[in-house]
Amino acid sequence: MAWARHRLLPARGDQRRPSGTLKAAFFIFASLCAWYSGYLLAELIPDLPLSSAVYSIRSIGERPVLKAPAPKRQKCDHWTPCPPNTYAYRLLSGGGRDKYAKICFEDEVLIGEKTGNVARGINIAIVNYVTGKVTATQYFDMYEGDNSGPMTNFIQSAPSKSLLFMVTHDDGSSRLKEDVKRAIEALGSKEIRNMRFRSSWVFLAAKGFELPAGIQREKVNHSDNVKNRYPGWPAEIQVEGCIPKGPS
Repeated sequence: MAWARHRLLPARGDQRRPSGTLKAAFFIFASLCAWYSGYLLAELIPDLPLSSAVYSIRSIGERPVLKAPAPKRQKCDHWTPCPPNTYAYRLLSGGGRDKYAKICFEDEVLIGEKTGNVARGINIAIVNYVTGKVTATQYFDMYEGDNSGPMTNFIQSAPSKSLLFMVTHDDGSSRLKEDVKRAIEALGSKEIRNMRFRSSWVFLAAKGFELPAGIQREKVNHSDNVKNRYPGWPAEIQVEGCIPKGPS
């Protein structure tokens, strides 16, 4: 009976054979799946370099990035556009040795480094308020020479219905005499008598008419050895805004 039972039991090699066959079938199936997946991927991303293909794979499932359009440039580099029937202006004082003063009106640089008509002292531009056209520009050295008289005559010669824009570059006060201080005060300045050596100063004035009360007109920044942005010079300052146009 023992001999009979021994003949009925399969050999040890026969017990492992079904397991090996199953593994071989699974391996063939997995290989076919991998090949088919590669084929589908190649069909989905045809004729692309490897780097583009890798990027496309990484991008699957990512949220689309929405890019805001670049902001439109405004007149005189304002952040927002001026309303209709207004003039855009921006006054920038000089700062240090290399940052020149600038006067911009209706997106035209009236005085500045690129126009070549800016210099040490007080720089002035006169604009016809009705037409919006510049009528005169000039700079007056307030560190050397006697230029207070010519500056007074220049300011007083501006016709009625004029806009006057004034900015300093470097020093604008050392040789500023009483006559020109009175002429600038008559135009509405509150800071001209507070000017010091190398003070940064900007001023907008109207001759022959009144500007709206809310318009930025004047600003000053004094030299201070502790707070100066540049060695020996205060930081540049600016005013900007929109001036309602006059009747044509």
